[in-house]
Amino acid sequence: MPAISCSAPGKVILCGEHAVVYQQPAIAVPVFEGSTKCSIVAKPTAPHDETIIIAPNIALKCYLSCLVEKHPIRVAIDLVLKKLQLDHLPVCEIRINSTLPTAAGLGSSASTSVALIRSLSTFLGSSFADEEVNQLAFEIEKIHHGTPSGIDNTVITYAKSLFYIKDQPCEFILPGKQVTLVIADTGIKSSTSKAVSEVLLGYQENQDRFVALFNQIGDLVVSAKESFITGDLLSLGKSLSENHMLLQKMGVSCDKLDVLVDFALSHGALGAKLSGGGQGGNMIALVKSDEAESLASALLSKGAVNTLITHVPAKGQ
Repeated sequence: MPAISCSAPGKVILCGEHAVVYQQPAIAVPVFEGSTKCSIVAKPTAPHDETIIIAPNIALKCYLSCLVEKHPIRVAIDLVLKKLQLDHLPVCEIRINSTLPTAAGLGSSASTSVALIRSLSTFLGSSFADEEVNQLAFEIEKIHHGTPSGIDNTVITYAKSLFYIKDQPCEFILPGKQVTLVIADTGIKSSTSKAVSEVLLGYQENQDRFVALFNQIGDLVVSAKESFITGDLLSLGKSLSENHMLLQKMGVSCDKLDVLVDFALSHGALGAKLSGGGQGGNMIALVKSDEAESLASALLSKGAVNTLITHVPAKGQ
């Protein structure tokens, strides 16, 4: 039997992170320049008659039976088997390779879950629909992030730009003009669940202040959606930069993120902000497409450990 392989993109939050957990809207876009690929091949004559998991980017190589019950990969396998009403997984080799950095705000956990769920369901003879993949991936995101909004698994499952409000129907959107983003990695590993927990603590201690911040971000996202759809990149950039300032007030930025954001703005970016949980990870800069390469190089000289350029094609492209 040939190997079954499925891939899933990464993502960046254009605007609205953290507030999206509190029923405010957010916009996310898929990142195809980084992805996760999961390949599964049957191994009926494998040593010890056991399924093996190989995931080099997280330094994992072990038998399925060795994974703890709540390990996200094991949970994904168990969820797929339960949905298909199967009591065991045929012996196989599951290999997961990702070009997405972990703990950096690019959706590596959701990308892994989506690629794994798609591959498993296909391997077992029942390719899941997007909605089914999304539901299962969200359950796994809860293990990674505690109280996720669901935006990561949704934009990655459907691989489309998304205007998202928790527990409401998806609204897919296309930009009126191509959107070009430079993504710069601070090199600081960040925990989304930790950042979300700290925002929750702040909310509990000063509810009025945080509700005001969430509402301001929600208003910015609505404005950004209009700019995104109409192709008004100047206004979109302004919304991104204002969003970053509100995230600073929320306490989820860090010195290195702020340095890279300010540097990008001083070097011609239309807007810039942290993206994802914050406290490290990545920042994004909205740029004119012909200026992306030069800014990416300049950000490296300023201390970014890696940069990536991604494009969201305009409607009709």
